[in-house]
Amino acid sequence: MAERSIIPMFPLTLLPLPGELVPLHIFEPRYRQLLEDAETTDISFGIFFEHPCNKRRIGALMKLESVVKRYPAGESDIVVRCIDTFSTDRLFSNYRNKRYPGGSIAQWHVDMHTMPGVALYELFIDFQSKRNINHHFRAFTLYQLAAELNLTATDRYRFLTLSGEKRNSFLMNHLLFQLHILKQVEKTRERFHLN
Repeated sequence: MAERSIIPMFPLTLLPLPGELVPLHIFEPRYRQLLEDAETTDISFGIFFEHPCNKRRIGALMKLESVVKRYPAGESDIVVRCIDTFSTDRLFSNYRNKRYPGGSIAQWHVDMHTMPGVALYELFIDFQSKRNINHHFRAFTLYQLAAELNLTATDRYRFLTLSGEKRNSFLMNHLLFQLHILKQVEKTRERFHLN
């Protein structure tokens, strides 16, 4: 059985992917307290995916990357990074003696360096090219590729709950659909001429 730990929790309707940077606007007093704790003690916290499809009760383990802006009323714009994925069995209304929630989790220990299959990677590069994105400074991992596809929250959930080759197939089908849409848009442009 996986080792469990209790961490601060931030329930949201978003599901970050491993390695992904996410901007957040912090305004509620309880989450301002969580931000303060993340800054002073370098704690990680969970974003629990609060969505009806989340039957497996998963979430994303996050670390504060930077505070972009602080507002006079105490609100903040921050950037956080997803460092892992987890399953949770219990959520608590308060984490220890804090105002913010907590939860009991089992980390998945995701390998963020997992590379996509060759066919998926080549299709992704073709997709990027058709969107006029041609300069890549490094190779994309499977999770970076998935993050670039702007998957819906439910698609992200389905992607994360798949294993191994099924993840590659899921992203391949998603890419093929996106390429089909790009072709249809191009055909539409060809039919209409500007005056």
